[in-house]
Amino acid sequence: MSETTMPISLVADALGVSAQALLDLVKASAPTAPDPTLVALTVEEAARRLSVGRTTMYALLASGEIPSVAIGRLRRIPAEALNDYVAARAQLTRSTVALAA
Repeated sequence: MSETTMPISLVADALGVSAQALLDLVKASAPTAPDPTLVALTVEEAARRLSVGRTTMYALLASGEIPSVAIGRLRRIPAEALNDYVAARAQLTRSTVALAA
């Protein structure tokens, strides 16, 4: 089956809306939040949730700061481990600020 591309303006005209309104609708319907039903994440998914790169995520795993589990030949990070890591870092930051004051 061949795929044909159409300019967004033609599609917007056919629907009777402005091109900008159609683009806004497409952006609004795009999934932006991570899937909350996932129990274990890939390294890339975990890195994306923390807004860090893959290399940083692998370093956090190697240091043991974030735990991971082996599932067969795959490495997965429990989703709650990311929340625990962020909470621990926030606590460390609060205690460091309190000591400095």
